Amino acid sequence: MNLIRYVAAVLASLLLATAAQAAPVTVFGAASLKNALDEVGAEYARSGGQARFSYAASSVIARQIEQGAPADIFISADSEWMDYLAQRRLIVAASRRDLLTNRLALIAPKGSKVNLRIGRGMPIARALGSGRLALAGPDVPAGRYGRSALTALGVWNSVSGRLASAENVRSALLFVARGESPLGVVYDTDAKVEPRVRIVGLFPTNTHPPIVYPAALVAGSKNPDAARFLAFMRGPRAAVIFKKYGFTVLR
Repeated sequence: MNLIRYVAAVLASLLLATAAQAAPVTVFGAASLKNALDEVGAEYARSGGQARFSYAASSVIARQIEQGAPADIFISADSEWMDYLAQRRLIVAASRRDLLTNRLALIAPKGSKVNLRIGRGMPIARALGSGRLALAGPDVPAGRYGRSALTALGVWNSVSGRLASAENVRSALLFVARGESPLGVVYDTDAKVEPRVRIVGLFPTNTHPPIVYPAALVAGSKNPDAARFLAFMRGPRAAVIFKKYGFTVLR
């Protein structure tokens, strides 16, 4: 009888451990990370872990976490929205790390003949013709970076009334990919995964704040595997994938 009880207890422990292992890590990530993070998640699964992802503008997912959404990890496309959660003690401060950087690009539809050299006073309004510039909203990191760059180059006033405002950077990308906007401002990595657009040019890095992707554990997470996946994203296997998609990996 004691042996039966012992075996039953061992089996129960194994079942509990398996259930705990099976709980996927829920990652709330900036929309621009989708292609790369999906592949990182697939690679993580090969090592026995599970991760699921929810993508949107950093502003949107930060506010969702603030409202109690069940996230384990938050990855922002800028420091400001990570700071927003940090100030409210909604992330584990000691777990915060800057993972990646990116570049800001001006894009056009693949078949477009627009030829514009990015620089101070560039005739971007003329290049738009009767169309609008696709740009994420001012709360979205990509939109904020874009406004900063266009302001630094002295051309913001010429286009500020001619925007196709997008809810996130991938929506701005789609406006251009579908030919609804003749030009758009997105990340370099976004343009590289969309065959229907081409990069007109990259904005100088000194025209906008550094594009940084910080990641951190969410303070309310109860998932024991969250720290493991966060470490995986900082490791060499994930680095290969991020580089493949055009990100610069920070160490």
